[in-house]
Amino acid sequence: MSLTPEQVLQLAPDAASAKAGQGLAVPAKWPTLGQSDSALWGECQGSGSKPYQVQIDLGGGPAFRCTCPSRKFPCKHGLALLLLQVRKPDAIATTEPPAWVAEWLASRQQRAARQEEKKTQAEPPATTADPGTAAKREAKRLERMAAGAAELRRWLEDQVRQGIGNLADPKTDWRALAARMVDAQAPGLAFRVRKLGEIAGSGGDWPARLLAAMGRLALLLDAFDRFADLPSPVQADVRAALGWPLDKDEVLAQGERWTDLWEVLGCQIEENERLWERRVWLRGRESGRHALLLDFAHGNPVFAQPFLVGSALRLTLAYYPGTRPSRALLVAGPEAGGSAHFPAQTLDDEWTALAQGIAANPWQNPWPLAVPAAVPGYDDGGWALYTAEGGRLPLVLAEGEGWRLMALSGGMPMGVFGEWDGEKLLPLSAWAPELVWTGGQR
Repeated sequence: MSLTPEQVLQLAPDAASAKAGQGLAVPAKWPTLGQSDSALWGECQGSGSKPYQVQIDLGGGPAFRCTCPSRKFPCKHGLALLLLQVRKPDAIATTEPPAWVAEWLASRQQRAARQEEKKTQAEPPATTADPGTAAKREAKRLERMAAGAAELRRWLEDQVRQGIGNLADPKTDWRALAARMVDAQAPGLAFRVRKLGEIAGSGGDWPARLLAAMGRLALLLDAFDRFADLPSPVQADVRAALGWPLDKDEVLAQGERWTDLWEVLGCQIEENERLWERRVWLRGRESGRHALLLDFAHGNPVFAQPFLVGSALRLTLAYYPGTRPSRALLVAGPEAGGSAHFPAQTLDDEWTALAQGIAANPWQNPWPLAVPAAVPGYDDGGWALYTAEGGRLPLVLAEGEGWRLMALSGGMPMGVFGEWDGEKLLPLSAWAPELVWTGGQR
């Protein structure tokens, strides 16, 4: 595995850990150090009498383990050890792993083998559940969702009839309406109601954007009314938009499986009321397909499998069903596959693929977008990308990161990958031609 210091720092759970890890990334802080083809280890003297034992599995991960009491993951010691190896590989002797490292590696391999066997042998679910009970439960949920959808439709019709000017009033209780959609077991509708609240009164063109969002919401309610008559892929899209996705076991058992050398083009981590959401965007080098790995963690942003932007991994994925499937689950892997490359498609190709995707599934958001040659800049409208075709794409970018991105560009075109929400691009990585910048980590 060949990493850069920037890629290592992507793994830091917060800025404080990244700073502390850089301070410990010097040989003098480590009484013992060692590495092999698949692992890295060392002992770091902390505040206790015994040094902390730090281990890193480099096979497809990296994966960390440290005996320090920190609840952050990876901790500053793990980050420091990996940073030290990246910056000064000759400072770490290559040798056989000691017993405490070998035992941990062996246990990881055994656990991975068991998990892979379980996934590859996944059987259709509900073998023991009573089908009648499951049908009653689903019918009850559909009834609640229908009641919530009917209330939301009446609300939309009232707003259109009365005019949407009042929706910019701060007294508009969006949270209460969203909460009722949660009670109706339709969290996807609640999410869209909260988004309407974010648009109302925001920016000079908010009425047009709000009407467009209300139109997509009305289209979703129409689709739900005709749910039983829709083709299966469209039903799957509607279920996902309503926040009623298939169970993971069903996806593993029935979803389309695809093995490829997947290039990690972007990663976005966001927090909402202590619930952390991670979106990892992949692109198959051999197939050109996109895939989105969506993970959640409560309390702390700790995820079982790390993904480094700029790396390539051999993976087998199982896609959720849909008209243009993108969300997927990891089935097998990862095996390290070197470095990622920026997609070779033209911007016209990207826009065409995006338009086809929105036409097939208007409720998916955001969409991946790779802009192959653009110069970042700042104007009266804020940060933007100026494309080689003469276009301007507004960016969602903090001021400090904007200046950094512009400095890395040096006024020359660069490739930028990010999430397109229909109005703005959230940049997640920049390439010139190799990876030079990552963002969007919260």
